[in-house]
Amino acid sequence: MAALKRDVRRLPLRGADLVLLARHPRWKGVGLDHNTMLVVECDGPIDAERITRAWDRFLDVCPWPAARLRRPFPWGKLHWAAGSRNTLSRPPLRRATITARDQLHTELASELNLGIEPRREAPLRVLLVDDESARPSPTSLLVLTWFHPLMDARGGENLLTHLNHLDRHEGAMPWGDAPPTFVPDRAPRRLLERGRIAGASLKYLRTLAPVPPVSPGGPPVPPGRACFKHESFVAPPSTDPRATREICWRVALVGKAMTELWRRRDLAEVPCLLPISVDMRPKGELGATFGNQLGFHFARFTPSDTADVPGLARALRRQMADAVRDGQIEANEVAMEFLQYQPLSRMLRVLPWTESGELFSFNCADLADWPAALAECFGRKVVNAYHVPVVPPRPGIGVFFNRCGGRSNLVVSWIEGVVTEAEAARIVEVIREGMGWSAAN
Repeated sequence: MAALKRDVRRLPLRGADLVLLARHPRWKGVGLDHNTMLVVECDGPIDAERITRAWDRFLDVCPWPAARLRRPFPWGKLHWAAGSRNTLSRPPLRRATITARDQLHTELASELNLGIEPRREAPLRVLLVDDESARPSPTSLLVLTWFHPLMDARGGENLLTHLNHLDRHEGAMPWGDAPPTFVPDRAPRRLLERGRIAGASLKYLRTLAPVPPVSPGGPPVPPGRACFKHESFVAPPSTDPRATREICWRVALVGKAMTELWRRRDLAEVPCLLPISVDMRPKGELGATFGNQLGFHFARFTPSDTADVPGLARALRRQMADAVRDGQIEANEVAMEFLQYQPLSRMLRVLPWTESGELFSFNCADLADWPAALAECFGRKVVNAYHVPVVPPRPGIGVFFNRCGGRSNLVVSWIEGVVTEAEAARIVEVIREGMGWSAAN
């Protein structure tokens, strides 16, 4: 199969990628604040050589996992730059062994906090963890950690799908002469039309928060490490109707848990504002892998609204339906692309409520179902899989859902000093109760 066209050496960062960079005030010392981790638990040890071979084959057709982040001085576009094939090296792979299950969280937390400097090293790495405590049948975890502006959570799943596909098909490239779409197509609209849409989006965004939101975040307490808590649950069909699987219900529940935290902290009860990411890939298609393919809807509610979770979920659903009808989500995506022409330090200053340093009340996302194409990975059955994104110091906390193999995964991610372990555990419990979940075996 023909390799990626060699005149394609620059992959500009998309608007959502740039927002991720702008939300972290440490561009010169970029590191842990931009990591995202995908944890895949398999039913047996994974052969590292199979991963190595798959990487070599993948880099023959797509260089971006081995690229470096560049910006022409002083005002050029931030972009991923790749050299010729013989200059590309596969992402680093490390193997670790644990002998007790309680060592796993320590190993994963260490991996999450190991910063990536994308100007000098690959924006992605691989960790294999062999869990010998699970005898007589030891399990293995495959962990991808990447610099978040490289790709979103769905992109990480896509990348693993491509690597697994290459591992399963020896010989000639399995895609024939039609390789997958690794990067998104160029915007179809003319610049003038996109500018008009972006202007309307900016006008809308400036009206979102007449009163700046309040978050529990702030300057992180040194060393400001990223922390997370992961729990798996099972949801009996009788207690997990379709309505509770929608993001609006889950946002309402997370809002209830956060309101409890707010009141315990005596934080101001001002309206909550949070971004809900919307995957802009075509429905039913794998879609592009690299670049965050996201638009955003902004949910608004007051802490008192969370007293009635079903009522709040209905209100949030109406907000989202109105945003889809009015084209606001697509307009927000178009507007973000114009951030390519802004210095990072100025990207968010156009929004009135950010002057105080606040951006949103908290983060929340549902990363949906684990891909059916990854029921097996590198010859092993996938037992469970979940994502752990690092949240920025403001708002300092986020809650993330996904489903895999009949399990519902819940991850609370925070910056050390923003909440305590006990407070994170309480957030998990409020959500578990509201969902009617029971602990997975």
